[in-house]
Amino acid sequence: MLDAVRPKTGTVLLYVDLERERARVAAVETARVVREAGFAVAFCDDQAGELGVANDPGVPAGASLLVTIGGDGTLLRAAQIAAPHGIPLFGVNTGRLGFLTEVDGRPQELVGLLALLRAGFYVDERTALVAELAGRSFFALNDIVIRRTGTAHMTPLRLLVDGREAAHVPADGIIVATPTGSTAYALSAGGPILWPDVPAICVIALAPHTLFTRPIVVPNTATITLSSDAEDARIALEADGREVGELHATESVTVRRYPTPVRFARREPLNFPRLLENKLRWNAPIKEPDG
Repeated sequence: MLDAVRPKTGTVLLYVDLERERARVAAVETARVVREAGFAVAFCDDQAGELGVANDPGVPAGASLLVTIGGDGTLLRAAQIAAPHGIPLFGVNTGRLGFLTEVDGRPQELVGLLALLRAGFYVDERTALVAELAGRSFFALNDIVIRRTGTAHMTPLRLLVDGREAAHVPADGIIVATPTGSTAYALSAGGPILWPDVPAICVIALAPHTLFTRPIVVPNTATITLSSDAEDARIALEADGREVGELHATESVTVRRYPTPVRFARREPLNFPRLLENKLRWNAPIKEPDG
């Protein structure tokens, strides 16, 4: 059983999806709740001015918690801020699915955040990835993807694991996913669901032109190298769904485990089977029984 961590009074960072009105409203209420618990509030990326609320001085390195207000995409973006400093993430969902978030953005649900700040929280640590291409590094909590764009033709892709060739297959792309990302794009592509604390990475080919290419699971200590020898194909590099670069025929992408885990703040230890059932209808009957 994990021990609860009592955050010291200090600063709580807020990261808000400013494109959604519901998130903006929830952000104002969240700031009030945080201050009621005795913490200062600092908004990331100068978002306080957009919301018209007060912003206390604070820097990520000294924050006790980073609260995201939006959907799963908002939390994924905020993880880039939190991970280098080891700040726990707490997600407030104002989006659709909210698989990674902890509470809903309704005022009555935010009481859970108040209790968490006063009584403490459980820390759930997750593996993240870092991809390197042409001297640049890209962080991802869910997945790193190379994907053919702009043409309907298959592209020959090469996969190396710890320097050894594991696959050379024509496909639309390759997904390299963490256990957290195994329930995202990788799941849609036919990959396995990995328990969050499994020390592994899954690799899935997108629409491979072969009958026998299947997802593989490798240790999270592995170094994964992705490349293509197609000179006329445009291959995008994506990190957590954002296009961050382009892979040319003479280049390769190296994917490794990020050196430190991403930390989530939980009100109680994560019940992963219940989360799968509630959010993804895992183990649900194909047909609902008649009432």
